[in-house]
Amino acid sequence: MEMEVREEVELLMQGTEYGDAELAARMASELEERVVQTRREGRPLRVYCGFDPRTSDLHIGHMVPIRKLRQFQELGHEVTFLVGTGTALIGDPSDKTGLRAAMSRQEAMENGRTYAEQAFRMLDPGKTRVRFNHEWLEGLRLEELSRLAAQFTIQQILSRENFHARWQRGDPVYLHETLYSLMQGYDAFTLQADVQVGGSDQLFNIVTASRRLMSALGARPNVALIVGILPGTDGSVKMSKSLGNHIRILASPQDMYGKVMSVPDTAMRSFFDLATPLPPADVAVLFRRVDSGLLHPRDLKMRLAREIVSAFHSPSEARTAEEEFVRVFQRSETPQEVPELRIAGPVALTEALVSGGLLPSRSEARRLIKQRGIRVDGVVVESDRMVEETCLVQVGKRRFLRVSRGPSG
Repeated sequence: MEMEVREEVELLMQGTEYGDAELAARMASELEERVVQTRREGRPLRVYCGFDPRTSDLHIGHMVPIRKLRQFQELGHEVTFLVGTGTALIGDPSDKTGLRAAMSRQEAMENGRTYAEQAFRMLDPGKTRVRFNHEWLEGLRLEELSRLAAQFTIQQILSRENFHARWQRGDPVYLHETLYSLMQGYDAFTLQADVQVGGSDQLFNIVTASRRLMSALGARPNVALIVGILPGTDGSVKMSKSLGNHIRILASPQDMYGKVMSVPDTAMRSFFDLATPLPPADVAVLFRRVDSGLLHPRDLKMRLAREIVSAFHSPSEARTAEEEFVRVFQRSETPQEVPELRIAGPVALTEALVSGGLLPSRSEARRLIKQRGIRVDGVVVESDRMVEETCLVQVGKRRFLRVSRGPSG
């Protein structure tokens, strides 16, 4: 049975974040009009979201707009997962306080190839179109680019918060950075999108640039569906691989569970709202139970970790990860499965940590030793030392490595 239009719009608007009640109301009204129109035309909404292939991995912060795309799919609409292999050559300046390095086409394509496969952990692959925007952006002629640029003034571009702040500080704003919003608007026009989904850091690109450009090119402007941005594991700034506060969606259940448990209590509400499938009413009940003392914050966070791990793995794997977490960190026991490094003879501890894959470099290992963050057989290490016999090395609270004498293999 087809859902009532008003009910469908209310569902799709859940979790949106515009920072402006009037804009939110306008977008909800436009979405309702668009749903009515497409039902009359006998077609689904055309919905898309673009992803910048800066790295080869997606993290759970990327899953906030992807979860919204899945919601559209479940309602029968057409979803396009757009990889920004063209716009990556410029570099998205949306959340940056300085110039963002551009990527090569080869880097963008290599990273982008893995994105859809990772997104299919949540999206239905049979109902998802995957596109790469270099397909149409690399063919733009100077005449066409000039026509697009003529739709905007320098004042409008510099009204962006990050550009304005850089201008006020006297920091450079490079001309090619101003093209990013135009290119994103041209994506929306090319895809003839009814709805564009994006995070709140994309407000200018979607609400101002995409809608204005579509109108100028004779298309009906798309509806901007702006979702909140998930904070990182530090609980304070946007989840980002470059900041090291991210949780990879390809992480193991144990690693994912442990990283969620490291999230500050103050950020738990954002994680429940943005990173779990729980309805807002159910989330509100959980937090009222905490406020009334009926539920311990630790147990609430464990529920959060179970929900997130279950979404990307399975409920059974989430339960196993929780049992392992309790055993190791609440009972201070060693994990059942520990990676092993076989050594033929004496080796420096810092070298073993790098060879065993626990740390990226010997300098990082030395830094953690100075911070008393490394133990050997349960004893804090004060300085680098030679490892000669079988021992258990621990880095921080969650990472272990067993070093053993003998041939590898």
